[in-house]
Amino acid sequence: MSEPLLVVDRLGVDFRRHRQVFTALDDISFDIAPGETVGLVGESGSGKTTIGRTILGLVKPSRGTIAFRGQDITHASCTTRRALSRDIQVVFQDPYTSLNPSLSIEDILAEPLRAQGVGRSEASRRVRELLDRVRLPRDAADRLPREFSGGQRQRIAIARALALRPRLIVCDEPVSALDLSTQQRVLDLFIELQRQTECAYLFVSHDLSVIRHISHRVLVLNRGRLVESGSVDKITSTPDHPYTRRLLMSAPLPDPVAQRERRARLEAVIAGAPAAD
Repeated sequence: MSEPLLVVDRLGVDFRRHRQVFTALDDISFDIAPGETVGLVGESGSGKTTIGRTILGLVKPSRGTIAFRGQDITHASCTTRRALSRDIQVVFQDPYTSLNPSLSIEDILAEPLRAQGVGRSEASRRVRELLDRVRLPRDAADRLPREFSGGQRQRIAIARALALRPRLIVCDEPVSALDLSTQQRVLDLFIELQRQTECAYLFVSHDLSVIRHISHRVLVLNRGRLVESGSVDKITSTPDHPYTRRLLMSAPLPDPVAQRERRARLEAVIAGAPAAD
């Protein structure tokens, strides 16, 4: 069995608000294997985005450690973080604000390559390759972000994340701003790209149906603490924790009859379950 790519051990994050300390994350531990998708699910305010931002170095941890490929990166310097950007990338939630509106798509995709010393002609060749990979026409390179739909913009954001051939991508609600049919296509693209590149994902979402579609393992976060974890089949079919059951009940199903039956079944289970932690 391969060594974990990422190991998060007893992570804690505190924020100060008006001289008071607010604990956003407490005692968070998990790992991600190479080529694996770990889904992180919870309601708004649960702290799931904070986990992703801490791994990316955008939030400073208060406790615990983060190791990537065996190297402690908990308090990595700016120089180390720049080097890590080759291996750890991110796809943000909103494709409308994550792309610079004044740059062409070629400039957007070539920017991380040039920052790493890739020459102009090689960067241009890699941009065309990236556009092919995310199924956008090569002439897209000469256009501006405003000329594309939401789903196409998110494909561009995915291409940018893939530009440096990373080992891990933090996906922060990357389909929540898209309509349902576009969500499906983008999720399928993520799965296809993972098969091609063997890149690992930490996939953050509030929607358990999205997590079920793409993940191998699932972590359930509530009020800054992990309340349940396990295989995607276990968590999305027979969860143990009442909070996870409520998330499952709120996830939509395409069949309204099946949705009503599942809701009634889970309501009966929750009614007889002990209160959530």
